[in-house]
Amino acid sequence: MNVPTRKSSDGPARHRMLGIYLNDHLAGATTGTELARRMVHEHRRTAYGGKLGKLAAEISEDRQALLGLLADLGVPARRHKVVAAWLAERIGRMKPNGRLLRRSGLSVLVELEALRLGALGKAALWRALLSVSAQEARLDADQLERLLRRAEEQITTLDSLHARAVVQVFRVLRPRSAPPHAAP
Repeated sequence: MNVPTRKSSDGPARHRMLGIYLNDHLAGATTGTELARRMVHEHRRTAYGGKLGKLAAEISEDRQALLGLLADLGVPARRHKVVAAWLAERIGRMKPNGRLLRRSGLSVLVELEALRLGALGKAALWRALLSVSAQEARLDADQLERLLRRAEEQITTLDSLHARAVVQVFRVLRPRSAPPHAAP
């Protein structure tokens, strides 16, 4: 029977992988924070404004919590990943949406879907860290559980906003009455 032996390099390799994992999530959190802030600005006077404002504040707080975890675990934040994520969000604004110079209804759908994907990824991060918190004293299981619950609530809120946006963007208009057919 082959029993894997632990090499002395396992600790540094695992710490390096953890650093990569957390920094990838930090990049995603940066993108999500910027996108949410922009959406709040663009929708502040719409029916989405209030919920988006709350979401944006929470997403920013979640990013700060992640930065705190990096510090607690002795993992340096990789500036190049954060800057690349920030740039990616800016470039993402130029996506084709069926209109040349202004936003279309499709923009809000795509942006809500992007935020939902981010919240799903964030929930997966908190679950992953929660599963190792019993072996890692620097991880606060209670905090991770709160963050996970909040991510799940964010997903529910984003689903609700998305459903409302779908109805607004793709609302089906009653067909006009058909012209009378001429009898043969």
